[in-house]
Amino acid sequence: MPPDEPSLDLPGLVRDRAAEGRAKAARTRERRKTAEVEATATDPVARVVLDLPLAHLDREFDYVVPATMADDARPGVRVKVRFAGKDVDGFLVERCAESEHQGRLAPLRRVVSPEPVLRPEVLAVVDRVAERYAGTRSSLLRLAVPPRHATVERETPPEAAEPPHKGGEPVGTATLAAPWQAWEHGPDLIAALARGDAPRAVWGALPGSPWPVQVAAAVLATRMSGRGSLVVVPDARDAARVAEALDLVGCAHVVLTAGSGPAQRYRDFLAVSRGSVDVVVGTRGAVFAPVRDLGLVVVWDDGDDLHEEPRTPYLHTREVGLIRAQEQGSGLLVGGHSRTPEAQLMVRTGVARELAPRLAAVRAGVTTAITGATDFELERDPWARSTRLPQQVHQLIRSAVEEGPVLVQVPRRGYAAALACDRCRSAARCAECTGPLRQGSPTSPPSCGWCGVGAEEWRCPVCGHRGLRAPVVGDARTAEELGRAFPGVRVVTSGGSQVRASVPPEPRSIVVATPGAEPVVEGDPRTAPGYTAVVLLDTWLALARPSLRVREQALQRWLNAVALVRPGGRALAVGDPADEALQALVRWAPAAFASRELDDRASAHLPPVSRLVTVTGDPGAVDDALTLLAVPEHAEVLGPLQVGEQEQVVVRVPFGEGPALSAACRELNRARSARKLDPVRVRVDPTDL
Repeated sequence: MPPDEPSLDLPGLVRDRAAEGRAKAARTRERRKTAEVEATATDPVARVVLDLPLAHLDREFDYVVPATMADDARPGVRVKVRFAGKDVDGFLVERCAESEHQGRLAPLRRVVSPEPVLRPEVLAVVDRVAERYAGTRSSLLRLAVPPRHATVERETPPEAAEPPHKGGEPVGTATLAAPWQAWEHGPDLIAALARGDAPRAVWGALPGSPWPVQVAAAVLATRMSGRGSLVVVPDARDAARVAEALDLVGCAHVVLTAGSGPAQRYRDFLAVSRGSVDVVVGTRGAVFAPVRDLGLVVVWDDGDDLHEEPRTPYLHTREVGLIRAQEQGSGLLVGGHSRTPEAQLMVRTGVARELAPRLAAVRAGVTTAITGATDFELERDPWARSTRLPQQVHQLIRSAVEEGPVLVQVPRRGYAAALACDRCRSAARCAECTGPLRQGSPTSPPSCGWCGVGAEEWRCPVCGHRGLRAPVVGDARTAEELGRAFPGVRVVTSGGSQVRASVPPEPRSIVVATPGAEPVVEGDPRTAPGYTAVVLLDTWLALARPSLRVREQALQRWLNAVALVRPGGRALAVGDPADEALQALVRWAPAAFASRELDDRASAHLPPVSRLVTVTGDPGAVDDALTLLAVPEHAEVLGPLQVGEQEQVVVRVPFGEGPALSAACRELNRARSARKLDPVRVRVDPTDL
């Protein structure tokens, strides 16, 4: 018999052909609709930046402006366009009469909102930042323009802020310069801002001084010349302190932080964009706020790691603030209790002027000492080498706690961050995964910090002993020890997910906090309330991290803690007196320390003296990237290095060839995106390697 012939699925075939016919008819209608659209007579071409993450599409695309959208399609508005068969969001950045494209242009699908949210000066800053960090404009525009909230746009906009007044009388420059008298050129800075000049300075704050009041005075002086100001701080707690100081002088402002919520953040953004408010205080994303007639950019504590964007293109607000000041001709004030090598380079190259406090004011601000296993301490106390809380710490706390609150800074969170054998001091490790053992509370058994498995039956594999000790303890264990040593004294902690913003100025209270979580003492910021004493414990642990910036970051955290003392307060650090970072703390000499760090960076050809780029990814992807990367003439290629399961290559060039290297990395990203190659991560001047 002949083999069976396959039967045809006639109903399915008919359905497929019908679907193809409908799709073809829909495409025909779309083409006719595009061809029949009537363009506006004036500037019919709209240039649009698309919200797409692909680097090779980071350019303007031309579209036709329909006559029905002529009034709403203004530069800076959000639009919808057709791209690659899909509706894509974008920003209309320019209207022009002709297009360089010779073919037919597609029309704008619609104007999402007639509200211009992207100002030309902000777009210019975004362009330069994208060039500096080899990034895309779409990734930066997501930081610069918050998501739209339609209900907020329909609200009645507030009235424009009035000129600064205090008690019905205009504020004079002498009044504003009062908080700056301890700085040699401080009054000159206020006078220059009030005249409408654009001074640029690197400012070193005093211990115990009300730095938010000084920022408010500079902002108010800038407003006297009819210009706006932008203040960028590391976190929401610092933003609240600056906002409080601005409220005290009657200066209208908005606070742009992530904690405000989508609606309130967009409402505040619109108030700035529409010109109702010309003073902005905020965190990292606020550096792109559309302040009109910008006269001053303030970046506070630029050494804080919160100023670095953790997502591509990994920008730093200090660099963005400098770019914005250069683009808009405004003043720049980079301030903090510490000094970064990048800020010191600005002083050394003449980009900014140094604004340092007088020596007498520094000596009157705080008295700092170091205690530990010195020869003198060992002679007085033979157990000082192994004592975490030396006798001097107890004496300082006992005398200072009667006058007001005392701050104790510890570098670790938790109870016992690491455990070791009580007899031979060998590190206690998990029997399952060899992870470090730790203890979360005085009543909980030890457990592994990696896999979480309990280790109630742990025995030392070296000597067989079962006892455990805690060589590294956290804030909870420290608070427990201080509570036992000082009965009747209230002990509170601040750190991790439980950070206190402030504490009352009551005596007989001790605050144990981790770096960056130190609460301020409540009170009028103009009177500089603060702690009576500050104690820094386990300074050796802050210097033991494997980082190129370990000493710089440790000094920055110590200075920020000691700066919370009241004028004339005392500070005590437990550590090695020979360490350079601790010596800079005792002398309160962050500028000299930053200068030495900058010299060391220059000798090692590291940023900021050199421009450095890291390329990280799978081994094959990194090799492809190096093949496509057109490095400048004097570039050095270091590596590859093994970073976990990936490889990393470092490309280094002299400072003058930095823009060329950034441009080459941007072209590399475009080429890899267009060819759909395996991804690599390109970072320009990373904070750490």
